[in-house]
Amino acid sequence: DGVMHEGAVSTRLGLKGIPASAEEVIVVRDLILARETGCRIHIAHVSTAGTVSLIREAKEFGIQVTAEATPHHFTLTHEAVNGYNTATKVNPPLRTESDIDAIKEGLADGTIDVIATDHAPHTPEEKDVEYDLAPFGMVGLETAVGLVWSELVKPGILSPETAIAKMTVNPARILGINSGSLAVGLPADITIIDPDQQWEVRPGLFASKSRNTPFAGMVLTGKAIMTVIDGVKI
Repeated sequence: DGVMHEGAVSTRLGLKGIPASAEEVIVVRDLILARETGCRIHIAHVSTAGTVSLIREAKEFGIQVTAEATPHHFTLTHEAVNGYNTATKVNPPLRTESDIDAIKEGLADGTIDVIATDHAPHTPEEKDVEYDLAPFGMVGLETAVGLVWSELVKPGILSPETAIAKMTVNPARILGINSGSLAVGLPADITIIDPDQQWEVRPGLFASKSRNTPFAGMVLTGKAIMTVIDGVKI
């Protein structure tokens, strides 16, 4: 029944919380099962410092685990929920500054292999309800590059090459698909990025039909300026 991170903000707002332990206990269970069976496991949407530590230890122990984090989980804290903006309602929820720091560290040291958008568009009618009743999810595609560049590359947490790898070759490798690079013979799926362009997030200009983003008005550095899918400019 929880709708946001369990903590001081959820108490103040009168919203049911989702504790960090709810995520971590499931991650522990699944890592143990992966160890016992020898299977590969991929942990999606890492949101807590505890989960980052568990994955790091599992890798050191030899468990075949890979992991992914989203831009909103290394950018926003549960404080963003103040004002009951339903665009901030995501699953797992936005957590604390210490969780953000741990996720960034995990991305930097290779504990977290992939950055994924968790793109979850919703209509205004779906989101324009009480916070408890709104569906989970936010638009992620059109802000992903700007958030990665602004939060990770510009501060020097990740090199441009590493950041791009976490959004291209790494997920392709984990999924076992021939994609994610510019190698001869692979599909010409290309995104051209202007790493220095500053731009304001204006949902009304999104190509997506949905506008549910909590980043409206934020000025980001780094923008995707052209997309090519299988050799066709989009």
